[in-house]
Amino acid sequence: MGPEHLGDRLARLRRLAGLTQEGLAERSGVSVDVVRKLEQKRKHSARLPTLHALARGLGVELTGLLGDPPGAPSTGDADPPALVAVRRAIMPPLFAPPPDPSGAETLSLPLLRAEIAEGWTLYHAAEFGRLMEVLPGIVEDARLTAAVGGPDDRAAGQAALGKALQLGGHLAIRLGKSDLALASLERAMAAAALSSDPLLAPMLANSVAWAYQRQNRLDDASHVAVYAADTVEREHPGTAEGLRVWGGLLMSAATSAARAGDYARADEMMTVAERAAGRLATLPPVADGRMLSVFSRSSVRIERVRLAVQHAHPEDALALARGMRLSRDIPVSWRTWLLLDLARAHADVGDAAGAVKALEALRRVAPAWMRHHTFAVSIVGDLWARPARPAGLRRLAEFLGVVN
Repeated sequence: MGPEHLGDRLARLRRLAGLTQEGLAERSGVSVDVVRKLEQKRKHSARLPTLHALARGLGVELTGLLGDPPGAPSTGDADPPALVAVRRAIMPPLFAPPPDPSGAETLSLPLLRAEIAEGWTLYHAAEFGRLMEVLPGIVEDARLTAAVGGPDDRAAGQAALGKALQLGGHLAIRLGKSDLALASLERAMAAAALSSDPLLAPMLANSVAWAYQRQNRLDDASHVAVYAADTVEREHPGTAEGLRVWGGLLMSAATSAARAGDYARADEMMTVAERAAGRLATLPPVADGRMLSVFSRSSVRIERVRLAVQHAHPEDALALARGMRLSRDIPVSWRTWLLLDLARAHADVGDAAGAVKALEALRRVAPAWMRHHTFAVSIVGDLWARPARPAGLRRLAEFLGVVN
């Protein structure tokens, strides 16, 4: 059975809210024609600002309207044991005994950091099942490391614990568990306050902003990102580490503005971010920038392409992407979004063959991301509904479950 169509989900949520199509249109500020076309499946997708507005009108989180996030299709069953273990690791039982320090002798901070880095690699590769298996052990090791040794050892352990819990927050978002994500990130913030890493708290603020975006709390997301960016600019000027974290926060604030419908402000912030990213080449390199922020000229350009697509500027998106060379540190998840946005842009300008070519590249690069990605499904659904279907589209439609 294929994924639920956006129009079916919209109609179901509208009826649960006790709204007519006209009532939803009035409450959300979206035209009744768009609501009707989505529910009648004459439209297979909508721009993110439109989806945010519809979610507000329905009184649901954005994830409730979008459906399952990548790699986490719902079955209606209880949480699987692996997810229960993740939840218990993030939120251990009250009044539980402290970690047994006898196992600390087998741990080393470099090894723990390597485990966390490998966890992020699994995350960016959409290996969520494998990550659920290993994350509880990583968090347990980090808690133990943060509880033993001298003050400096414990502070370094708290920094590792904060990064492990940040990873747990990101995983929970991808699994559609936004409350668990915020619980994990709040605990990560507590670890950051006790840590030796002065940039950890603003890094975590970026993750919190993303969780708020998924909950349709766009004003809260923007406030968190801007506040943290101002703090970094004031306390860490002139360093590559500070610039990377600040740039990631500025991109997050721009995304919130765009999703709220203010494309001009978002584009202005992205332009500032892209100029700032150019300064990274003049500063000493960071040992592992991926553990700080995915901020570079490549990542900013990818985000600018995304915003152009979301706001019905497909020609701008294709122009921004023309000749783009991605830096080696761009993770697979970001390459996924770029290819999806290029597919959408090609489709919007009437180039169905170009859209299929981008989707075929995505299937080669990141099949796990693509299989359950609601955006990929909506693009293929739109292309399939057209009278002329380019070569290769059926294979993609079958792969995504759009057709049998």
